[in-house]
Amino acid sequence: MTHPLQSVLAGEHAAMWVLSFLGGRVSRSSSAALADAITLSYRTHRSRRDQLNLLIRDAGEEPVAAEVAYQAPAAATNDEIRAAALAVEQAGTALYGEAISTTSGPLRAWALRALADSAVRQLSFGGLPEPTPGL
Repeated sequence: MTHPLQSVLAGEHAAMWVLSFLGGRVSRSSSAALADAITLSYRTHRSRRDQLNLLIRDAGEEPVAAEVAYQAPAAATNDEIRAAALAVEQAGTALYGEAISTTSGPLRAWALRALADSAVRQLSFGGLPEPTPGL
């Protein structure tokens, strides 16, 4: 049986890769707020990745590994970088929404907190509040 959070873990691997890429493209001197938001997002996704690894291992499964590389967004300007970071958060919110529908108990509560956190982070990248973000 495959753990219901394996796909979320795969999404977190991708999110970290893309955010790392974006972080290397934003200039702290010209856009400190954007650089800080990307750094915070990266750290949060790294923490979620680590939590997911533990949850999946504790269930007796081997966590899905990260890919060697992912599709890099064509982001050169601050607006393009912000839009790409927003897309990362939107994808994460959607994955957590799916996880809520396939889990129960403590795993569902964990996924719900992660969804809410991701939805709030969307705001720092220009996202708009939605009734059920990502779903």
